[in-house]
This record gives sequence, C-alpha cells and structure tokens, in this order.
Amino acid sequence: MTDVWSERADAYRESEAHRQGRDLELLEEWAAGKTVLDVATGGGHVAARLRDAGCQVVTCDSAPGMQPDVICRAEDLPFADASFGVVTCRVAAHHFEDPAAAVQEFARVSSDLVLVADNLYLGDAGEEADRLRDPTHVRNYGVEEWRVLFEQAGLEVADERLLQRPLEIEPWLDRAETPAADRERVKELLADRIADGWMDLPTLVLKGTKV
Repeated sequence: MTDVWSERADAYRESEAHRQGRDLELLEEWAAGKTVLDVATGGGHVAARLRDAGCQVVTCDSAPGMQPDVICRAEDLPFADASFGVVTCRVAAHHFEDPAAAVQEFARVSSDLVLVADNLYLGDAGEEADRLRDPTHVRNYGVEEWRVLFEQAGLEVADERLLQRPLEIEPWLDRAETPAADRERVKELLADRIADGWMDLPTLVLKGTKV
C-alpha cells in the first residue's frame, strides 16, 4: 500500500483539486499561529499553505515517496503527548484502517485543536465507486460517525462545516490510475452526481477542541 502511494506522489503534489478549496482555507484560518502536525500529508498542500502563513509545521505520512518529515501511520504517531498545538488531516481518513485509533492519536499529540476534513459517506453506490476507482479506499464516514469519533477521543466539536468541493472526473480517475473498464463503472455508479465531467464532492470539515 505504501509503495502505491509513493508511486502516486507526483500526481498528488501536482493536483489542482488538492491545491485549493474552502476546506484548505478553513484549516489555515483555524491553525493560524500554532505549531502544527499535518498527518497523512500527501502532496503537502496543507503544510505548504500553513508554512506560508507563518506556522511551524511537521509533516508525517506512511508513504516515503510523499517526502514527509516523519514516516509513520496515522494510527501510531511517534510523538509525545501535547507535542503540537494543532493536528491537521485533510482528505485522507477514508484510507485509514482504524480511523478511531487515528483520531485518538490526533487528540493525544495535540494540546489544543484537531482539524479534520474528509469526504462524506453517500451510500453504497458511492462506496463501490470509490473502491473501484482506488482499491486503497477503506470507507467514507457520515457526519454523526465523525462526531462520535471526536467524542470518543475526548474532543468537543467547536465548529463544523459541510462544503461542496467541485471535482473534475477524469483527472480524479487518472490520479488513481483506474483501469478503463472500472472507469466506466465508476461513472455509471456516480451518474446522478456527474454533470459535464464534474461532480460536487460533499466534504466535512471539523474543528475539535480538547475537553
């Protein structure tokens, strides 16, 4: 799995869909002036935005090819308790084997805030499409499920935003190198959401504070 993500590193670093968005802007606003751990940093877009804003940022990722500061799983962060003011994780948790353990780790190493943005669960068809597009996909979660994950980790949801992120279908499929036959099935499964080669991707952004 890690090798797959290392192979995709350049595609994610160059991804326009990951380079911008209201979710990214919110993470920047909420993390302002803090020391930050960016978990599953991927193409590094959160880290770059926060560093430009003057934050001190450490990045971690399980894929060496993503060139993080620290190579580790989200469920097993090698940092002391309250090492960072803020932990961020953007559009990655749907790949985690154990998101509950990951959020608990986020809360443990943060002294103040945990900021998570991720795609929302939209039913069985959406999950099948995500898995066909990219076999590393584990599962998207609903709003209530995310609230429970935060509560179980000792986090209070201080702010919650539901956004619609515009997503161009063909580059999305290209990033995961989805085979031709599966591409057509993905489009069939998402047909009611696709218009002119684009779809809106419901994304939840959560700001959690330590209780």
